Amino acid sequence: MQLLTFLLWFCFSFSTAFYFHVGEREEKCIIEDIPSDTLITGNFKIQQWDMGRHDFLESAPGLGMFVTVTAYNDEVLLSKLYGPEGTFYFTSHSPGEHIICLESNSTRFVSFGGSKLRIHLDIRVGEHDLDAAVAQAKDKVNEVTFKLEHLIEQIEQIVKEQNYQRDREENFRITSEDTNSNVLWWAFAQTLIFISVGIFQMKYLKDFFIAKKLV
Repeated sequence: MQLLTFLLWFCFSFSTAFYFHVGEREEKCIIEDIPSDTLITGNFKIQQWDMGRHDFLESAPGLGMFVTVTAYNDEVLLSKLYGPEGTFYFTSHSPGEHIICLESNSTRFVSFGGSKLRIHLDIRVGEHDLDAAVAQAKDKVNEVTFKLEHLIEQIEQIVKEQNYQRDREENFRITSEDTNSNVLWWAFAQTLIFISVGIFQMKYLKDFFIAKKLV
């Protein structure tokens, strides 16, 4: 039972983990397409470049991270300053693209600092962190219960994601049908214009020849 629960929990986990390089006080943004009423959890860590070692340090003392999250309608869902390592949360109010921006709060001049940063970012969609809860479980039954609750949340998130994608496909289908209909009417209008121009030119030439007494 525990093995099955763990495998399903692992397969249904929605997580995007990566890292990227930025300069001090340089802002980087990513776009996430998120369903409505979905909890987003982001874990980040800053590593600073060491000129002497020619490698990144394990941490970035004295630096912080300013995180801003905005929806497609410019609604600000999160705007907060964190330390060099932390976790941020926000809940989407409507489906669509959400912009997550991160910027270090370095107070040094970029020209003098000359330091680049490595940002580790792990974004989890619709997922609660159960590590602390599982660690505090008094027995195996409670541990399985926590994991089952987590699995149920993941299944609900999958259903929500499927419904969101189904709505997007429906909107795309309607847009495609409207576009095809407009193209058809435009082709029909072009045909009528060409025929009208041809008839006008033939009538004009006929009247010209008659006026010149050529026919």
